Amino acid sequence: MIDNAESLTGPKALGLFLRTHRERVTPEMVGLPGSSRRRTSGLRREELAQISGISATWYTWIEQGRDVSISAATLDNLANALRMEPAAREYLFSLAAVKDPQAVHISGAPDVSLKNCVNQFTCPAYLLDSCWNVLAWNAQAEALFSGWLGVDPQPNLLDFMFLHPLARKLVTNWAERAKRVVAEFRAETSHYAHSDAVRETVISLRERSTDFNQWWTQQEVLSREGGERRFNHPAEGEKSYRQQTFFPAGYADCKLVMLVPQE
Repeated sequence: MIDNAESLTGPKALGLFLRTHRERVTPEMVGLPGSSRRRTSGLRREELAQISGISATWYTWIEQGRDVSISAATLDNLANALRMEPAAREYLFSLAAVKDPQAVHISGAPDVSLKNCVNQFTCPAYLLDSCWNVLAWNAQAEALFSGWLGVDPQPNLLDFMFLHPLARKLVTNWAERAKRVVAEFRAETSHYAHSDAVRETVISLRERSTDFNQWWTQQEVLSREGGERRFNHPAEGEKSYRQQTFFPAGYADCKLVMLVPQE
């Protein structure tokens, strides 16, 4: 029977996740002697606690779902002791709402197949990296951003919004939209806290744009959401889109943005 009361998040979910993985790890897997008289095929709580360098009582409280504070170091020890694969480890830290200091951040240039994805859409679409450099775009996006995409040899969406003269004419309600862009980009920088490229992007924009600098210092943070995007196209007039953003699997630094025309 399915337990409808089972929580997907919080201390109880964390405890259940740990218990399930503990029961899958045999003593032999972690270098402990096995025994035919063991009541369970997996590790005992006290065994996992000892291997992880914490007290058995403390671990028991965690597994029971008590609301206790758990450090990143403790979670790291537990994940290693339980031989967790990267996906399980990531899930463990997300359940505890703790940032994994050993998280592997996949970066690098996307391959040709990913870049070619934008050409499969009939609406404007483009691919951004962590600094919002435009890595690829389709003909529809180039037509919408005519005078920038296809002209700038190294297009960057932030540079366009704050430094390109076309932006204030093309983007409807530019000031409102640009201010939100700064808050959205600040929110994303939390994922790239140790990225020199992202840090240099921020420093450069603060030096070159008084508007960006003013809104950056306000410390506002907003999630990057979809929604209506309106433009005053010089040739086609008022255009309205619904923005959709996707994150390609295997490319943590990239996002695919689509602008779907609104009826």
